[in-house]
Amino acid sequence: MSTSARIQELETVLAHGIETGQGVGVSLGVTLESLAEGRAVYYLDPNPATINAMFVVHGGVITTLVDTAMGSAVFTKLGDGALYTTLELKVNFIRTVRMDGSRLTCTATTIHVGRTTATAEARVVEAAGKLVAHGSCTCLLIQPQG
Repeated sequence: MSTSARIQELETVLAHGIETGQGVGVSLGVTLESLAEGRAVYYLDPNPATINAMFVVHGGVITTLVDTAMGSAVFTKLGDGALYTTLELKVNFIRTVRMDGSRLTCTATTIHVGRTTATAEARVVEAAGKLVAHGSCTCLLIQPQG
């Protein structure tokens, strides 16, 4: 399966989630902007479901945005039938985000994609381009049997 086929496969899965209202991304408003080989861009418009008791976007929500983008970037580089799961995840939070209409954009890229593991990194910026968070991950790759 080609990279473009894997991208189309991921877009189909994400569209199904939106249509059926399933998935953590749908419930939080994590939305795909674009996919390319080894690269994924998602955005999030902070909303009441994403804030914590201090009325700022919850770190777990930002982490979900980062994890989703990095996993998607990895998926675009996998062979036919291969899957992934996050093995390790690290996120550094740089500044708080208020629910003020400022869209968060997360851009993730792969660093290494091997047979058993892959690594990726991501950056989250707010509408004015200021860095909000950055992270990295290691994914376990699951090759098809047979």
